[in-house]
Amino acid sequence: MLFDTHAHLNAIQYNEDLQEVINRAIAEKVTRIVVVGFDRETITRAMELTEEYDMIYAAVGWHPVDAIDMTDDDLKWIKELASHPKVVAIGEMGLDYYWDKSPKEIQKEVFRKQIQLAKEVKLPIIIHNRDATEDVVAILKDEGASEVGGIMHCFTGSIEVAKQCMDMNFYLSFGGPVTFKNAKKPKEVAKEIPLDRLLIETDCPYLTPHPYRGKRNEPSYVKYVAEQIAELRGMSFEEIAKKTSDNANKVFGITR
Repeated sequence: MLFDTHAHLNAIQYNEDLQEVINRAIAEKVTRIVVVGFDRETITRAMELTEEYDMIYAAVGWHPVDAIDMTDDDLKWIKELASHPKVVAIGEMGLDYYWDKSPKEIQKEVFRKQIQLAKEVKLPIIIHNRDATEDVVAILKDEGASEVGGIMHCFTGSIEVAKQCMDMNFYLSFGGPVTFKNAKKPKEVAKEIPLDRLLIETDCPYLTPHPYRGKRNEPSYVKYVAEQIAELRGMSFEEIAKKTSDNANKVFGITR
């Protein structure tokens, strides 16, 4: 069994063939998928997918790139959705200093508000971090994010940063980049961190793993991430698949 902890099946790239994508995931023994909503449109679609597919759960939050667009009503809406039985996390949230659509101070404010909301509704958080590690870690510490913990999505940081995050009750999730030949840092961290802090994801339709790099990603490809980590750690694919699924169920509070 495999658990794709971060997917965007709510993206327009799947409008034509979503059922075929789901079927391929099932054929590769992907049993659970968390679809992440990060703005009005994608949150709405994520919630629809939880109703359509038993295997799909949702995370709801606001992406830092679009932080400038988030209103108080949006935050209130996210809080309301948090009580849905298949909403398992708040996010993705965080900071993105690569794109410049939303000013840094607005990103930080929206990030803090979502951490505070997650603590209020008692759900873990999913963190997006691009070129902003120092500020992300500082805000997580400042806001007491360890109270709910969560996931460092598509982790590409150093082992030192990994330790800081794990100390705050976070799991580290690895996606397609860990399969890239030049991805020295993700490989090192995926090999070294404690097994009980390890998760896998696709971030589909983005970050497609080798050997399909450059093409549209999909949940069935999470097996390539599991295979790579199994090889790095000298473990069997089955061991990695089971442990990362167990970890995902734990962080998301899925008991059935």
